[in-house]
Amino acid sequence: MKKIFNILCVGLVFCATTLFTSCDDFLDEHKPQATLSDDQVKTPENAEAMAISAYAIFTTAEDINSSFSMWNFDVRSDDAYKGGNGTSDGDVFHQLEVQQGVLTTNWNINDMWVRLYNSLSRVNSAIALLKETSDSYAMKNQRLAEMKFLRAYGHFLLKRLYKNIPFVVNENLTYDEYNELSNTQYSNDEGWQLIIDDLMEAYNTLPAVQDDKGRPTRAAAAAFLAKVYLYKAYRQDDENSNQVTSINQGDLEKVIEFTNPSLYTNYGLEADIHNNFRPEEEYENGKESLWAIQYSRNDGSTYGNLNWSYGLIPPNIPGATDGGCDFYKPSQNLVNAFRTGADGLPLLDNFNNKDYDMTADNADPRLFLTVGMPGLPYMFNRRYMMEETSIWSRSNGLYGYYVSLKQNVDPALIGSYLIKGSYWASPMNRIVFRYADVLLMRAEAYAQLGQSDQAINLVNQLRSRAATSTQMISSYPSAFGVKMYVSNYNTGHSKDETIKIVKMERRLELAMESERFFDLVRWGDAATVLNKYFAEEIGHCSIYSVAHFTANKDEYLPIPFSQISASNGHYKQNIGNW
Repeated sequence: MKKIFNILCVGLVFCATTLFTSCDDFLDEHKPQATLSDDQVKTPENAEAMAISAYAIFTTAEDINSSFSMWNFDVRSDDAYKGGNGTSDGDVFHQLEVQQGVLTTNWNINDMWVRLYNSLSRVNSAIALLKETSDSYAMKNQRLAEMKFLRAYGHFLLKRLYKNIPFVVNENLTYDEYNELSNTQYSNDEGWQLIIDDLMEAYNTLPAVQDDKGRPTRAAAAAFLAKVYLYKAYRQDDENSNQVTSINQGDLEKVIEFTNPSLYTNYGLEADIHNNFRPEEEYENGKESLWAIQYSRNDGSTYGNLNWSYGLIPPNIPGATDGGCDFYKPSQNLVNAFRTGADGLPLLDNFNNKDYDMTADNADPRLFLTVGMPGLPYMFNRRYMMEETSIWSRSNGLYGYYVSLKQNVDPALIGSYLIKGSYWASPMNRIVFRYADVLLMRAEAYAQLGQSDQAINLVNQLRSRAATSTQMISSYPSAFGVKMYVSNYNTGHSKDETIKIVKMERRLELAMESERFFDLVRWGDAATVLNKYFAEEIGHCSIYSVAHFTANKDEYLPIPFSQISASNGHYKQNIGNW
């Protein structure tokens, strides 16, 4: 099947091809609105090219320091250390990790803002042209729905990062109107609703199946709607606080509506969770992948349309991944979370009272598919046995010796599915919405609504799949002495117990997929969980001796100084920042 992200639009006068360096650059792209009145431009061919261009920018506008996967910004969570060579290696991300010294002028704060609004500008250009294209263009409404989906995606990423953002939902704004956009025009709840409005248009129009991989389906829109409603449910509408003031039942019921199994007849759980993180063509766009960013190799260009945004993550293995930068390293706290008791269940309240011992403790099999650990093969390849040496830690142990597995590729595939350019890259897709998340969102909504048994039954589907996810690690017990044991929960838990169970299951299933920090913020748990984490993790990672999470400040990035300066007073800084 075609991967439409691989095709770039070139030559159209209003097609963005460079990154903006300021808000003014973003505005400049929209200035020549008269182009849209030229009948020679308003053709189905050009509309199709602009739509493809809008897709493409979600790969071409990201890079190793600003991955739309958000791994760079998930180093703020308790799942991962920044990694690299030390605290000065990517120092602005170190500041985010310890939540100290973060400045509104830091380059990474502005860089992600610019890249995402660059993406939105191209989407809006496609929408404007599509609307001007003749109704005889048979794909017009479907392409418009796809662009509304992409516009929702761009705003969603921005809102999770910055909270108070200007919404560019009118693709025909004049230059002066762009200059008057405010980032506080809408309340937090109203902002989520704007994203929902775009998604509802997509949901009502998109087909059940797309021939081109990468185009969203109706099920993808449903999953996205469920996710936005779940964020919206945890109300944070006090402009002087980032605290959750209430949990809205109506929004939770919408999550239930849009996670109804009848909407996902073409989807389900993979037999093994690891299948979602394999680069080979036979595993990509599998039944669990609702919508994925499409990458490729051998498409006629020097490097293909590879995913360079994970380029900092591979370890530095001599003779294999020479030059690997060893960023985004799993924390000891995360590893400990995978411990299971004699009953095969997570140790919800005391998982971190001791460190995981590979030959003494039971562990959820997902641990060995998420974290590479000393004493075990890296990426399941026994040619690369992990040890507590500088090979597996460029920082010589400052950030520990664990390695993330979900973003990495077996070195045996170098030259085919792992390719060296300026950094390491892979054609492996990045799944944005997978069916496991649909089950977790549905479980969370049921838990919050007090329907505990329904929530537990959904959690158990994931735990049953975890128990059989052993195709790559079936020999580990006999070869390395590990003890894998995961079992299902009984029903009959209280509401509070069920919520705790669902939150832990979400962490285990989605570990190192860059969801954790955003989950903690939307739950209102960030300050409590992360300050406890900092205190307990100092013995494993000494950088946390200076770390502190400040509530009503550190939940969101500050609005970049350069954007506020260019806004003519229309942008307001997020609370707690200056």
